[in-house]
Amino acid sequence: MRPLAHTVRAMLMSVVLLAGCAEEASETLRFGLSADPVTLDPRFATDAASTRINRLIYEQLVDFDEHFQPLASLASWERLTPRRYRFTLREPGRNFHDGTPLRAQDIKATYDSVLDPGLVSPHRAGLDMIRSIEVHDERTVDFNLSRPDNLFPGRLVIGILPQARIEQSHGFARNPVGSGPFSFVDWRADGNLRIRRIRDGQVVEFVRVPQPTVRVLKLVRGELDMLQGDLPTELVQWLGKRRDVRVQQRRGTNFAYLGFNMDDPVAGELRVRRAIGHAIDRESIIRFVMGGAARPANAILTPDHWAGNPELGGLSYNPERAVGLLREAGYGPGNPVRIVYKTSTDPFRVRLATILQEQLARVGIEVDLRSYDWGTFYADVKAGRFEMYSLAWVGINMPDIFRYALHSESTPPRGANRGRFLSPVADRLMEDAENASSLAAQAGHYRELQRHLLEELPYVPLWYEDYVFAARADVAGYRLGKDGSYDGLTEVLRAPGQR
Repeated sequence: MRPLAHTVRAMLMSVVLLAGCAEEASETLRFGLSADPVTLDPRFATDAASTRINRLIYEQLVDFDEHFQPLASLASWERLTPRRYRFTLREPGRNFHDGTPLRAQDIKATYDSVLDPGLVSPHRAGLDMIRSIEVHDERTVDFNLSRPDNLFPGRLVIGILPQARIEQSHGFARNPVGSGPFSFVDWRADGNLRIRRIRDGQVVEFVRVPQPTVRVLKLVRGELDMLQGDLPTELVQWLGKRRDVRVQQRRGTNFAYLGFNMDDPVAGELRVRRAIGHAIDRESIIRFVMGGAARPANAILTPDHWAGNPELGGLSYNPERAVGLLREAGYGPGNPVRIVYKTSTDPFRVRLATILQEQLARVGIEVDLRSYDWGTFYADVKAGRFEMYSLAWVGINMPDIFRYALHSESTPPRGANRGRFLSPVADRLMEDAENASSLAAQAGHYRELQRHLLEELPYVPLWYEDYVFAARADVAGYRLGKDGSYDGLTEVLRAPGQR
């Protein structure tokens, strides 16, 4: 790891030398991203950048409070029967950005399209309990369910689209029309995406800069105004010492993990996955590589989530146990485990992957590490073209993530069970939780499910990463959200006359 540290120091010297060459002032606030959003159609968005930007452009029926409990956003609701929910628009007269009124008919059209098998939305599987949707008037819509579901309101977080444009097969992916706090301006050929804040006209431009050191360089030079996430510890610490930059940090819920292809003869072997889990020294990585900006994870949900499992014991760092498990599986010095590990080209992710590669090599696992640009990497993951990969689930609020990511009926394109994990026990526990009569009973089923997943290891939990935001000193008002969203952009501003 020492050569990497020297490289970071050398790149930081470049930042110092070039810091004085700032651009001319601009009224646009520029936000640096490590990867472009994939789509601005909320019916298809699954990556972090798309999901976070869509929240700014579209309004959703329901949001979540600090304790991950659903609360009314665009609409309030009442449970008429165990299988019937009524939603009522809270703000009569709200319009889409094209000037057309937002009505209950638009809510129905949005969710009908998600449920249309021909559309192949990845969110369809998580909403398969919807039997029908009825519009009563322009403000009121009923959702009729095929089964009781206490979690149902929290599932309705897809941004609402205008009915007329849905019927016209409008290209929302590149030309979104929503009703949120920001309207779409343009998405240029160079990849830069601009949105405009409705209340005051402030333009925010998302600029893709894959290399973290270059992003920091652009921030210090004034070519960017803000950054969030995807920065190595050395850069965060260095920025924190500068007077011209402000850094915020908050404990996060982003769940980093290693995913596996369960159909693969190597990754599909449970003893191999357990060996990988015991070969990773999470505590050392968090302490020495991540600067303490994470905490070890045992499950997708954090222990303080209402459906989390605070009593769940994690995978201990035990290389001797890892070697023994590989021996039981028929591997050894003359027959080593060989596995292909895919990740993105983000330098920090490559650095972490290189460390994991070295730790796995210590127990006899030969890792062929391959890094790809984000688009290629994410396409491979969604298509199941992997043996092992590393990613993170971001902004998790609802335990319905389990059905979406791990139920046997949620293999792509119906959901995000990309590793083809098939477990009747897991399916039953998810369904028992969904059909439970109380929140306490649901939480009990989800805790048992998380214990089962830690035994079967369709993924190896790594850590929950902290959220980090950095901005130039003249930028104020941004507040890091509980789920790593970009919602702070609704209030951010530049001090008058400052740059």
